[in-house]
Amino acid sequence: HVSVMLDEIINLSNPEKGGIFVDCTFGGGGLSKKILQFSNTKVIAFDRDKIILNFAKDLKKKYPTRFSFFQNKFSQIHNIVNDQLADVIIFDLGLSSIQLNDLKRGFSFKSEQALDMSMGLTNLSAEDVVNNYSEKKLKLIIKILGEEKDASKIAKNIIKSRATKKITRANQLAEIINKSKKRNYSQKINPSTKTFQALRIFVNKEITELVMGIANATKILRPGGKIVVISF
Repeated sequence: HVSVMLDEIINLSNPEKGGIFVDCTFGGGGLSKKILQFSNTKVIAFDRDKIILNFAKDLKKKYPTRFSFFQNKFSQIHNIVNDQLADVIIFDLGLSSIQLNDLKRGFSFKSEQALDMSMGLTNLSAEDVVNNYSEKKLKLIIKILGEEKDASKIAKNIIKSRATKKITRANQLAEIINKSKKRNYSQKINPSTKTFQALRIFVNKEITELVMGIANATKILRPGGKIVVISF
């Protein structure tokens, strides 16, 4: 796992000046590691994914007094970082390669395993959504969160497929989506990409988390501090 736009974030954040940094999406820890190389920094990191804990433990051993980690959603930032003000708060949005490459979690349309898509600390899975939500709700999720123009046909075919057999695997859903879309040989992305994105965002309430995360980050930001958001 390689942190995206690492140099740009460092240039924006100025860790050489020291201060308190909040890494809201720890992932493989690349950003936190880089910031901690500057001796006057302190990093408070968050990640909702329990698979990240081993990466965080390794960094805690190396920097016991300057690094702390919380397995929590970043929307709770104000409740955890409530006794100090941060100089820089960083959000790196989306799915990490660590999550995508773990085929057991069902984020990838190549996965033959459970259709889960949970990033952690959720009560819902993609399997729950595709097997229990109405055609209208599925269409809205896929159309709005995935910007998928064939949302109506995909939702209709999900309903039709689940009537005969429960949809339990990621590649099973991908097959339904592929049959719902016209073949476009000039298209570079997989036909399932937008629908999988929509389900992932919905299952993990990513939009709500982001809005609440940024709003609550302002409560613990030092005057003149920075909030950096990476999205692509």
